[in-house]
Amino acid sequence: MIQIQQVNKIYDDGFHALKNINLEFRKGEMTVLIGPSGCGKSTTMRLINRLVTPSSGSITIDGRDILAIDPVELRRSIGYVIQSVGLFPHMTIGKNVAIVPSLKRWDAAKMSRRVDELLDMVGLKPDLYRDRYPSELSGGQQQRVGVVRALAADPDIILMDEPFSALDPLSREQLQEDVARLQQELHKTIVFVTHDMDEALKIADRIVLMKDGEVVQSDTPDRILRRPANDFVRSFIGQKRLDQEQEAIALGQERETGQDLGTIYESPSVDEVMITQPAVTYPSRGLAEAISTMERRKVDSLYVVDRQRKLLGSVSIYNVMDSYGDEDKTVADVMLPVRYSVESGTPLTQAVELLAGHRLHNVAVVDTNGRFIGLITRGSVVRHLAERLPMLDDGPSVNGADEGEATLPQAGTETNEHAAALENGESANGKNRAAAKIDAAAVAERVFPGSGAETESNDVGPGSRKASKDSRRLTSVGSDPNRGEDRS
Repeated sequence: MIQIQQVNKIYDDGFHALKNINLEFRKGEMTVLIGPSGCGKSTTMRLINRLVTPSSGSITIDGRDILAIDPVELRRSIGYVIQSVGLFPHMTIGKNVAIVPSLKRWDAAKMSRRVDELLDMVGLKPDLYRDRYPSELSGGQQQRVGVVRALAADPDIILMDEPFSALDPLSREQLQEDVARLQQELHKTIVFVTHDMDEALKIADRIVLMKDGEVVQSDTPDRILRRPANDFVRSFIGQKRLDQEQEAIALGQERETGQDLGTIYESPSVDEVMITQPAVTYPSRGLAEAISTMERRKVDSLYVVDRQRKLLGSVSIYNVMDSYGDEDKTVADVMLPVRYSVESGTPLTQAVELLAGHRLHNVAVVDTNGRFIGLITRGSVVRHLAERLPMLDDGPSVNGADEGEATLPQAGTETNEHAAALENGESANGKNRAAAKIDAAAVAERVFPGSGAETESNDVGPGSRKASKDSRRLTSVGSDPNRGEDRS
């Protein structure tokens, strides 16, 4: 446990950066320091590894005053991740990760095993990435290396100073998921600095909100959402970052294709069509946190996973609101079992049969160990079909389309010549048809008859109810964050 007691920091020019800071960072928890620029959050974090020395007060780790610890020894025992990553460009990825273990004189075999274990933990195959140099990796991959380098010597404490702020939104979202997952597995004491409330609400066990060198509120995300201390906290919580989703794809206008889609192309597996980053939550999260996640991801339900990402259940906005008044309840108390799921490698046609036969809006995809790896939604199926189905000049038209509009082919009419012409943006008879696309609404109606009347119902769990007018801005569980869908 880390304790900061009555700490002040006054610089030589008289600037009072920190004012009587009293904080406790609990063992095994992720605490996020957040606030506007210049509020003192990074300065507070740097007290812990003695990059900043307090003017008064004390900092202890497990009861030991850090001023009594050699600063080099202290820093080698604490992982540190910074915004600019800080990888050494002349060293391979493996050697970058192994820096602290080598300084602590680990033997070569132990270091090699640790490097491979950590790279694999963040999805970087050791055989592929161990001997590469930082310049050969993307920004997101470099930051993953920065994170695992901080874990290399297995420290109990990790400091992370706005580590993802320079990344693109997609990489940032994925790394947030990675850090949350790693924390569920490793239970390190993490102090994380950010200026983004969405990020804090997503990953934190506790949030410390600062302003002008003072702590304004320190509590769990759920209690901060329920009981903001003052107008500043309310205002800061409301500063939502721009969503990266596109406008939701509107599907469901009643049309008739008159064609059996199953005869047109060979069905892929669910792995080729599934959404790979659906919205999830953990059973220990509070109900206010669950609502915040739904709002941020623009969904009305979440799947619930454990630290190994094993699928445990689902929770909808209605389950949460029914019990919202009880502040002691968590997601585990209100979640419902998942009735339908498919394994990785299952043909898409089987998932479509589940969706259509049971009037579902999505189906979870799990691996052989029951880990949640993706989501098949009506929208993902429709997009896939609209992109894959060929367009021919002959055959029945879509909803009576005029000449020059997209039509569905007759079964068995696709040829290699036609496929090659499509790649060049031409139809089989040579006309330029690059702009022609299968009407997604027509495909949706054919695969999911009557879907046009149900596009507002996004419920996933058993016993869920029709979406109310106020909640219709939310989309179905696990909407693709990069596409801002699904309403289908």
